Amino acid sequence: MVSSKDVAKHAGVSQTTVSRVLNTPNLVKKPTVDKVMAAIEELHYIPNAHARSLVQNKTNTIALLSGPLHNPFFVDTTAAIVNYANSKGYRVHVQFVNDEKLNEAYTSVVENKVDGVVMSCILLDDPIFEKFEKMDIPFITYNRKHINNKHFVEIDNFQAGILSARHMLELGHKQIAWIGGPSTVSTFKNRYDGFVEGMNTEYLASQYVIQTNTSKQAVKEAFEKLMQLPTPPTAICAATDAIALQTIDEATKAGFRVPGDISVVGIDNVDLSKHGSIELTTVGSISEQNLGFLAINELIEMIENKKNSCVKITESVKVFNRKTTKAYQ
Repeated sequence: MVSSKDVAKHAGVSQTTVSRVLNTPNLVKKPTVDKVMAAIEELHYIPNAHARSLVQNKTNTIALLSGPLHNPFFVDTTAAIVNYANSKGYRVHVQFVNDEKLNEAYTSVVENKVDGVVMSCILLDDPIFEKFEKMDIPFITYNRKHINNKHFVEIDNFQAGILSARHMLELGHKQIAWIGGPSTVSTFKNRYDGFVEGMNTEYLASQYVIQTNTSKQAVKEAFEKLMQLPTPPTAICAATDAIALQTIDEATKAGFRVPGDISVVGIDNVDLSKHGSIELTTVGSISEQNLGFLAINELIEMIENKKNSCVKITESVKVFNRKTTKAYQ
């Protein structure tokens, strides 16, 4: 096996110089770097990543704790995070986590040395927030945030809920339902609070509000429950695009036309919502920036520049009016 000593001999430099080229190339003259890198390529030398991490106190590894893949939002954001991190020389350890398995995921991150953590699964009052701060691990949340209101990238979820409700009211709907998620999560809590704010009080009916665990089965049951009401809703505001898409699927299977019989609006503006065969009306970031991409940018900035400033990014939102909502007739 080729060693760094072999590389040094081949390049005509010291072993210390080879180490500097691998670990701090910015401190070595370019001709020397070129000579050492040429020797590495010619000898097919593979540096020992573990040894380098011990020397640098850096692993070039980032932990990503993402929500489950049945939600296309997490498909989009995971791809953006991994692609950008890889382009910057970082490996990404990905875990797709349900809220019930959070503690196991956190334990895995703490037990394995990483340079930073990016996550979308934090709860409003999650104790892991203080643990990460005390351990001095750079971390950032996206889509969700902690009650401490620090280290996050999100869209304006409260305003998104308001716009969702107002869109349906402006179309003339009065029986408007909400299918959401648990209030232990900032995203769902703030979107629902915004929905309540956006609704005229006279049209806000408790029987039209269903909070779920966001699984496909739970959304199916929520839709069926709404359709069995004496006066079923003519419009459904979904807390996420994933819920909206599942709702449309259930409506179609039950023989309803969307938006002919039921109008449906989501929140997130995932890539799938723009598909020509779907064209989901939804609420999303005005800039259409991928939240995962924004988060990983900020995290790598924190890691590489020892940046300790508190990241607080809230993207403004608007309605993307497509083909799953129409005026009530």
